[in-house]
Amino acid sequence: MRIATWNVNSIRARAERVAAWIERSDVDIVAIQETKCRDDQFPATVFADLGYEVAHHGLSQWNGVAIASRVGLDEVRIGFPEQPGWGDPAAAEARAIGATCNGVEVWSLYVPNGREIDDPHYTYKLNWLEKLRAYGAARLAERPDARIALCGDFNVAPQDDDVWDMAEFEGKTHVTKAEREAFAALVDAGFAEVVRPYAPGPGVYTFWDYQGLSFPKKKGMRIDFALLSPALAGRVSGAKIDREERKGKGASDHAPVIVDLDGLSDA
Repeated sequence: MRIATWNVNSIRARAERVAAWIERSDVDIVAIQETKCRDDQFPATVFADLGYEVAHHGLSQWNGVAIASRVGLDEVRIGFPEQPGWGDPAAAEARAIGATCNGVEVWSLYVPNGREIDDPHYTYKLNWLEKLRAYGAARLAERPDARIALCGDFNVAPQDDDVWDMAEFEGKTHVTKAEREAFAALVDAGFAEVVRPYAPGPGVYTFWDYQGLSFPKKKGMRIDFALLSPALAGRVSGAKIDREERKGKGASDHAPVIVDLDGLSDA
């Protein structure tokens, strides 16, 4: 089974391109982030024409997450337990959606950016990651053999190799000790980051800003991940970052991340 995660940065602007990539890449499940549309605006027919069911959670032109699957889509969950909210009064944003696909609990996650270190959004980000960790840890404590995939844009570069130049990030988010500890806590809770062994750095990224010719200058970040529970991590047979999809007119500023899993036909 092939699972992918991709921040598409507006599904309506890139629906045909996303559909062409899905068909070309032969993926079974795609976790999609930053759809930037409401549920009634999501181009579901584009996916249906390819044989994919879709669950989408979008509230406005911001955020938005979805899961597209051709191997079943059941038990859709909007948000995870105790997911923090944002605003005054605080309300949950469209940043997390889960579903069961061929026996795998798949999550599409769009972790808050954090903005600046002294911004309340940074505290919100850390709290969001902690509540996600608590949910994942509780699920594995309840059922150690649970097949869970936490996929998405985590807005954290866990290692120095995951940014083009650490000096450029001095005093900025995505690389702070607290953010990296929050990401590490997810791994320590039992969720392995499975792509790095197949796509080691340095210089291997999933995001390149549109500004400043970041892509041709190789000024990127690795912030998109698939974190898998032990029952899935041991089944990984390959993984890659599709850097080619960042090229050309109309590309997202993120590249798709793909993970291949063996032995799930009995799920």
